[in-house]
Amino acid sequence: MSQPNAVTEIPYLAGDLAVWLIILAELLTFGIFFLSYAFARTFDVALFNASQTTLDLNSGGINTALLITGSWCVVRAVQAVKRDASAVGVRWLMAALVCGSGFVVIKLIEFSAKADAGIDLSTNSFYMFYFLLTAFHFFHVLAAMVFLSILLFKTRAGRYGSQDVHALETGAAFWHMVDLLWIVLFPLIYVMR
Repeated sequence: MSQPNAVTEIPYLAGDLAVWLIILAELLTFGIFFLSYAFARTFDVALFNASQTTLDLNSGGINTALLITGSWCVVRAVQAVKRDASAVGVRWLMAALVCGSGFVVIKLIEFSAKADAGIDLSTNSFYMFYFLLTAFHFFHVLAAMVFLSILLFKTRAGRYGSQDVHALETGAAFWHMVDLLWIVLFPLIYVMR
């Protein structure tokens, strides 16, 4: 007795392959930065530890919560649009942008405080890495916010729905990369001694 043919779902990569390749390249770049930081730290642990104590753990923790919450909002947006609830998806995208904006404001306050204290890239090797890593990440947050803003306006215009969420999934993948990078960057730069 033969069994009926079962329909097998073919797994697919959510989002655009080109963006996934960019994400992989970005993760590799940050990975090299993280390894360089760890290597440099081994040569002057005392300097790195002393410099880390000048960072605001509360700001870093709030920024971590903002990015994780932003990721949750992006997931909810994609889920809503897949159900053809575009208006709900728009609200979730707005919420993600609010989280990203909060991150940006807090990071700018941190950068400003360091500049007011006369601390810059040339202060010592810790601050060189601090500014390079956090500024590089900061610009990725801004890029993700631009991407989400475009998606928000297109979602509001009815461009996406259950029939097409490809671009939304692509934007979500990029946002999640930015979130993931901060989840590694925050403990590495702010916490681990």
